Amino acid sequence: MEAVPTFPEIQKIVTSDDNHPLRDFTVIYPQQVEWGDMDTFGHVNNVIYYEYSQNARIYYNRRLGLFNEKTFSVMAASSCRYLKSVAYPDELWIGVKVKKIGNSSLVHEYTYYSTVQQTVVAIGESVLVYLDKLSGQKKPIDETQKKAIAALENIDQEA
Repeated sequence: MEAVPTFPEIQKIVTSDDNHPLRDFTVIYPQQVEWGDMDTFGHVNNVIYYEYSQNARIYYNRRLGLFNEKTFSVMAASSCRYLKSVAYPDELWIGVKVKKIGNSSLVHEYTYYSTVQQTVVAIGESVLVYLDKLSGQKKPIDETQKKAIAALENIDQEA
């Protein structure tokens, strides 16, 4: 169970800059800003950032094999802090990582980087809880998965 770190062309750009805001992210998801993502004020609507984080989170979790036929997940909490407006055309690089590994939950952290503005435009966080599809009860994240996440993120599971 090994995660694909990120897209090689993005990784090359991020790692070549010691001060890049995504430097500490192993997984970076490229998200195209679409014309329809904007609202009547001419910038990406705030709710769209939650779709973007969902895309990045699914990308991350699939790379680690956290989805399977017996498990599903529910969002227990989510937040996003908007720092700068974004408009079409743009591509956001979304750094996603696990900040905390719980018994049956993960806390994900997101940093949204605009390639047009060359700066961070939003930051977010979410709590994802895993459930057994049949019983609907919380399902513990198995030790193999926890170890894979901890290794990828270089985090202490005891924290």
